[in-house]
Amino acid sequence: MAATASDKRRSLRQRLQEPGLIAAPGVFEMISARVADRMGFDALYMTGYGAVASYLGLPDAGLATYTDMVGRAGSIARGTSTPLIADADTGYGGLLNVDHTVKGYEAAGIAAIQLEDQEFPKKCGHTPGRRVIPAEDMAKKVRVAVEARDSDDFLVIARTDALTTLGLDEALRRAEMYAEAGADIIFVEAPETVEQMEKICRTIDKPLLANMVEGGKTPLLPKAELEKLGYKIAIYPGTAFLAMGRAVEDVYTTLRETGTTEGALDRLYKFEDFSRLMGFERVWDFDKKHAD
Repeated sequence: MAATASDKRRSLRQRLQEPGLIAAPGVFEMISARVADRMGFDALYMTGYGAVASYLGLPDAGLATYTDMVGRAGSIARGTSTPLIADADTGYGGLLNVDHTVKGYEAAGIAAIQLEDQEFPKKCGHTPGRRVIPAEDMAKKVRVAVEARDSDDFLVIARTDALTTLGLDEALRRAEMYAEAGADIIFVEAPETVEQMEKICRTIDKPLLANMVEGGKTPLLPKAELEKLGYKIAIYPGTAFLAMGRAVEDVYTTLRETGTTEGALDRLYKFEDFSRLMGFERVWDFDKKHAD
C-alpha cells in the first residue's frame, strides 16, 4: 500500500528524533522526483529555484505565485512515497496569505513547509541584494503557520536571510525568535565559514538545516562534519538541476557537432528503464488485462 500523506509526515517527524543527518536531495519536477524517490532518502526537498526554473524558465526572484508552487509541490508529493519538504518562499503575502499557504501545502500532501523572512519579492538565498522584513513580523508569520496546520506532524521550517546583509548576530537573534514562535526547524541561510556554522549550531536549540549549494556561499561539508557541528538536515537543492543542465548541454553538443546521438548513448538513461521509471509497467499490464 502506498504511503499516505499522514504516514510520510509521521515518518519525517520520527526521523527527526533519531540520530544521524537527514540528507534531502533537491527535486524540481517529476523526473528528478521519481529518480530520487527510488533511492531510499529520508526526505526530498522541492527547491524553489529549480521549480521556478523548470516550470517557468525564470529566476527565483519572487516571480512564481502560490498557485504555481503549491501545484508543483502537490504533484511531487502525490507522485512519490518519500516525505517532501517544500519551499514556500515568504508565504506569498501577509499573515492571511501565510495561513492560506500552510493550509494549501498541508492539503497537497507536503510533510514540511519552509518559510523565509525576506521582503517580497524574494531572491534565491545565495544571490546578492536580499532584504529582510522586521523580525517581529516574521515571528508573527511563524505563529500563524503553526496555528494554521491541522497536524503537528506537518513541520514548519523558519528561514532567516539576515546574515548576508545584517550579520551573524542579527541572524541568530532572529533564529531564536522564530524558534520561540514555534518553528520546528530553524534554517539560517548562507553562512560563509565553518566558524559561522559552528556558532549557529552552538546557539540554536532546535533542529537545524544546512543548505549545501554547489557554487554557493556556504562551505560544502561532508555528512560526518555536518553531524559533528550539530546539523540535523542537509538539503542539496541545486545538485540535480545543475547535473541535468550539464548533461543535456553535453549530449546536445554531441548531436549538433556529429549529427547523431550515437556517440552519447553511454550517457543516456536506457529507454526501457526510463519508461518503467515513469510507470509504463502499469500501462502495459492494464492493456494485457483488458485486451480483446
